[in-house]
Amino acid sequence: MDRGMGRGVGRGVDELREAIAYAGGVMRVAELRDRRFPRRAIEGAVSAGALLRPRRGWVATPDADPHLIAATRAGVVLTCVTQARRLGLWVLHGGPAHVAAPPHRHISEVSPGTRVHWAKPLVPRHPHALADPVENVLALVVGCLPHEEALVVWESALRQGAVEREALARMPLPAAARALLEECSSYSDSGLETLVPVRLRFLRLPIRQQVWIAGHHVDHLIGERLVLQIDGGHHVGPQRRSDIAHDALLTLLGYHVIRVDYEQVVNRWPQLHETIVRAVAQGLHRAA
Repeated sequence: MDRGMGRGVGRGVDELREAIAYAGGVMRVAELRDRRFPRRAIEGAVSAGALLRPRRGWVATPDADPHLIAATRAGVVLTCVTQARRLGLWVLHGGPAHVAAPPHRHISEVSPGTRVHWAKPLVPRHPHALADPVENVLALVVGCLPHEEALVVWESALRQGAVEREALARMPLPAAARALLEECSSYSDSGLETLVPVRLRFLRLPIRQQVWIAGHHVDHLIGERLVLQIDGGHHVGPQRRSDIAHDALLTLLGYHVIRVDYEQVVNRWPQLHETIVRAVAQGLHRAA
């Protein structure tokens, strides 16, 4: 690197990187200029490799989210399951990137297989936005994912406080989205717990979530006596011993416990389904 240039942009580079990182890692040059960063400092940082130029008029830190950089290059907005995952919401399966663009815009730089959403957003997008707000994400998820997977994302957003149910209800939601909102439970502690009531609805039995029995909550109570507990990654060590002790206490109180994990719910549901329906067939869900 040229020493003269280094002296000229030294402290400015740190300030530039800090400002851009605070904005999410990608930022318009015009915004930086509005904040009184000299153009020479910006160009010097790009030349020195301290900043990237994903698109004319934009700069990014080298460690910025690759999805954001790709969206900048293509002039699109991250949305649907891609943005849901970035927001920390439960998304059951991976897949190609999902982006949004205004109708009739030519998209040429997206990766093969990218899903482009053209629908009008619930919340108006700023022309320079790179990622959708959660309301737009949820609206698109409804039409893009199978019903139960969409429900997982929606309940995750409500559970984490990413959006309030009352605020969503005031939005001009499509009919399918409004129906999904009505279906959302406030009792699921994880996406796994969201799936079970949906998949067992055909039994036409009461399925209650987070019921307090013998000093602890149980994940699902099917009928009066059949308990389904779903273990996450934290069910180890002392937590595991506590769970086993509680299972024993439930048995002494006349409950029947089926304890399962992520793999069984997500990838081996047919086998778990058979276990549950046979337990119901034996009447294990009924009080003695």
